[in-house]
Amino acid sequence: MTINGKIVNLKSLSDSFDSQYVSVDPMQGGVKDVYFSPDKSYVVAFFRKELTTAGKERIEKLVSQYRKNIFEQQGGDYWKDRFCWPQRIVKDESNSRIGIVVPAYDKKFIFGSDTPLDGVEKEGKWFASAKNLNKFVPPSEKGNLLGYLRICLNLSRAVRRLHAAGLAHSDLSYKNCLVNPSSGDACIIDIDGLVVPGVFQPDVIGTPDFIAPEVVATADLKSEDPNRKWPCRATDQHALAVLVYLYLFHRHPLRGSKVLSQDSNEQEKLEMGDQALFIEHPTDESNRLKPKANDKDFQPWIDTKKLPYTIAGPYLKRLFNRAFIEGLHKPELRPSADDWEDALVKTTDLVQPCSNPHCIKGWYVFDNSTKPVCPYCGTKFTGQLPVLDLYSSRDGKNFKPDNHRVMVYDSQYLYPWHVHRNIYPNEKISEADKKPVGYFSFFKNRWIFINQTLTSLRDLTKKQDIPIGKYVEIVQGKQLQLSSEPDGRVINVSLVSA
Repeated sequence: MTINGKIVNLKSLSDSFDSQYVSVDPMQGGVKDVYFSPDKSYVVAFFRKELTTAGKERIEKLVSQYRKNIFEQQGGDYWKDRFCWPQRIVKDESNSRIGIVVPAYDKKFIFGSDTPLDGVEKEGKWFASAKNLNKFVPPSEKGNLLGYLRICLNLSRAVRRLHAAGLAHSDLSYKNCLVNPSSGDACIIDIDGLVVPGVFQPDVIGTPDFIAPEVVATADLKSEDPNRKWPCRATDQHALAVLVYLYLFHRHPLRGSKVLSQDSNEQEKLEMGDQALFIEHPTDESNRLKPKANDKDFQPWIDTKKLPYTIAGPYLKRLFNRAFIEGLHKPELRPSADDWEDALVKTTDLVQPCSNPHCIKGWYVFDNSTKPVCPYCGTKFTGQLPVLDLYSSRDGKNFKPDNHRVMVYDSQYLYPWHVHRNIYPNEKISEADKKPVGYFSFFKNRWIFINQTLTSLRDLTKKQDIPIGKYVEIVQGKQLQLSSEPDGRVINVSLVSA
């Protein structure tokens, strides 16, 4: 019998593992009551309503087939920190409730005792909203630009993996993502509502702010109406784009100042549905945000003139255009999770540290197409900045640009994925390929690159090999061969002066 405050043993319906929970003070979600295990290493989430046949089949596949497809493939261990995935199905014999066992959240996703939010989960809402960020999040937890770029990269990888497995999240939002800007970690939670096209339909249409326009616009149609749009991979792509924008700019890309109706419900339906309009649309300014003197809780993020989306650099700018201009009402044109992953990796290579110790972001994207000034605090870059353009060959003879540029700063490393075109910094990368191959240093008023592990580093300008442990000076026009292997890259150096 279940007794309050007592440890309750559970019958496993999906494997032979024993599970328990403490029957006191459940946390209540939208459809589940959640209890901790005695050692708090996992939780048991009981469904309040009896599951349908399809619902039971969904969670059975989640803890078996779909779990194996994600975690028992190459790179599977990587996803343990990216998904809070149900492990098994259990039954409380005393009341016949069905539940799922889920790992407890890592401590890095819980605010610490040294903050006013002690014990609160680090849901994305705390960091996506300028008001929440400014009023409630302590400075020690706010992170910097690099941390937010890494959050977006980790979320993009996780969504890419779901889609590659034929799944869709269906309710991707800051409520269902835990993040840590200080470390750049991110984890997708509430996995039990996954959609499998043609097999398992969505239980919900999503969370406001993240529901795709086509779903909002057709939400009033009957469920059997063929014109009704439901969550799927394309709607995940919209939600992912919104998340990336929110984490980088702390404002919503569609919630502007345009009044479409005096009725709040109708305004919501139009603003997020048929008449959704990017607040930074380059030719239609009717939905621009209008900063006011009393908007201090939203500053500086409410000012799109001071901090336009273009400060995220060329790779992300193109994807924001595709997501919120070209593909906003044409789902087939939206960027995929793979697109975001690639753009975020390249954007991370464009960042520069801001020399102002009080800068709110600490880093900024500088791609040599703008003046080298931090957009967040106005601090100018001084000195010389090496810019590396990466080239590679497909035939072993002709080297062509890879549309990948690296902005150098003191003590910055190069990694194997910079050296080899066919190495990617994702879940499949080997431990050896995670280690740096060399680093840059500003030494005695000149830039140098120190070779740590490259066996065929060559100065093509001087036609000299650079042995391991030696360095080469980085000057205007310098060309370096990073590897002589077929997928090895050549870098061309430019120096930007300020």
